[in-house]
Amino acid sequence: MSEDFNMSMRKFLKQVGVTSQQAIEEAMRNAAGTSGKTFEAKMILTVDGIDLEHVVTGQIEGV
Repeated sequence: MSEDFNMSMRKFLKQVGVTSQQAIEEAMRNAAGTSGKTFEAKMILTVDGIDLEHVVTGQIEGV
């Protein structure tokens, strides 16, 4: 793969990670009663123009 591709992908994935973490943290702060609870999380990635749908699931502990 080209260096331009690698750099653009890394930039996109960094943006996804940072903005997703911020959104989750804000939602946890605004929600009541999250302490001690576990929340199921799912991220769905699609890319227009190619046949890609990638699903990542996991758990997030409440605060």
